Amino acid sequence: MYSFMGGGLFCASLGNILLVVSTVTDYWMQYRLAGAFAHQGLWRYCFPGKCYMQLESIAYWNATRAFMILSALSCFAGIITGIFSFAQFSTFQRFNRSFAAGVLFFVSTLFVLLAMGIYTGVTVNFLGKRFGEWCFSWSYILGWVALLMTFFAGIFYMCAYKMHKCQRLAVTR
Repeated sequence: MYSFMGGGLFCASLGNILLVVSTVTDYWMQYRLAGAFAHQGLWRYCFPGKCYMQLESIAYWNATRAFMILSALSCFAGIITGIFSFAQFSTFQRFNRSFAAGVLFFVSTLFVLLAMGIYTGVTVNFLGKRFGEWCFSWSYILGWVALLMTFFAGIFYMCAYKMHKCQRLAVTR
């Protein structure tokens, strides 16, 4: 049980770091503009030597930003709950913290999936047609890797919950 929880905490911690790095960096998309390479993230767009804040309130950027922030927050809450699940306080026997941590990690996975889906759909259908030479970049890829990490953290914590439940049933017999 504790090995599953340890693996879940490792995946969740790595996933949360990747979520934060992916959200704040400016390399979600790279493209060629006027003969030079430019790149953009969720918050800024950069041309060679100069970066500008994205001041336009475009719905897909706002939605992607919001879902990425919600994903990082729910993953962090899952990490805190997961750490508390190592402690066996008798006052919380009816509330299983392993199960709660697993649910929070799955919620985080859902939020990052929504963010990545929205960004991918709009980029491929709108921005991809506007720029001739473009590609997704490393910040975007980190978002997908974070999705996998939070998903596996949820799986690990659900396995720990099932294992704890089976041990508790075996003891009561």
